[in-house]
Amino acid sequence: MPSVKSACSAIIGIVICISVPQLCFGPAQAVFGTTPNIKHIVIGRCFTYTTLVQPGLRYDCEEIWRQFEKAVVQQSSCNVTEEHYFEMFNMMPEIWPCDRFLFWSKTRVLVHSYAAVFRHFWTLEDTLVGYLFNDLVWCGQEEDSDFDFNVCPAWSTCRTHPVYSLWKRASQNFAEMACGNITVLLNGSVVNAFNKKSMFGSIELDSLNPQRVNYVNIKVVTNPEGPHIESCSQGSILELIQILLSRGFQWTCTDSDLALVILQCVQDLNHPSCQMLANNMLQQKDLTST
Repeated sequence: MPSVKSACSAIIGIVICISVPQLCFGPAQAVFGTTPNIKHIVIGRCFTYTTLVQPGLRYDCEEIWRQFEKAVVQQSSCNVTEEHYFEMFNMMPEIWPCDRFLFWSKTRVLVHSYAAVFRHFWTLEDTLVGYLFNDLVWCGQEEDSDFDFNVCPAWSTCRTHPVYSLWKRASQNFAEMACGNITVLLNGSVVNAFNKKSMFGSIELDSLNPQRVNYVNIKVVTNPEGPHIESCSQGSILELIQILLSRGFQWTCTDSDLALVILQCVQDLNHPSCQMLANNMLQQKDLTST
């Protein structure tokens, strides 16, 4: 049962948001509490993963949940470190084949569409830990042996946020496991497509091993409607390339990869740039068939 203290905090937060709404949109904004039914969701996803997604794997889903719960409950919402999840991660070791690792930053929707079409790619969200906790929120409370279902702080509130700590460790493990040719998908329609403070820039990039990774293949894609801000030859992508060179990585960089552009156009076939692409492809088809 949620504590009186946490319930009061939630009510006070709502009153403040109604009275002074601008206070609710800063970097320390509180979000809704732990995702309802989180236990059933996590355990259910675990059984789905081991039964349908990766049926060859064997994990103790109930024990994974117990170790997760142990790491979070009876801890303040800003006092859960990566070490708290040590036992949980030990229970879900994974090894993926080389040449399948797909990293991303600020391209969430597109990257998962890309991975769904090109099935040989795997993102962090395709690993067991990513599959279990994707899109969930959680935090505990010191005075109660349960999750706080009323209010959890935003990630930016603290460096030992329970959600941030889990994803930080998961991202590091994923990058350390990467081998062969890896792919990084970045958004050329935003400033700082490569951001050193992002999970990719601050955790995953540092955890890549140049002795295990042959090539880092960067793909920069812009939104069909623009703006076209960054590319392989300008903006923060150049900083990423310099970091790769300094660490001994080989790399490639591609702007507006055709497969990615087509995936974007599937969402908006009437966009002028998509119609132009379709016409060009039809013309090429006509030329090759004559």
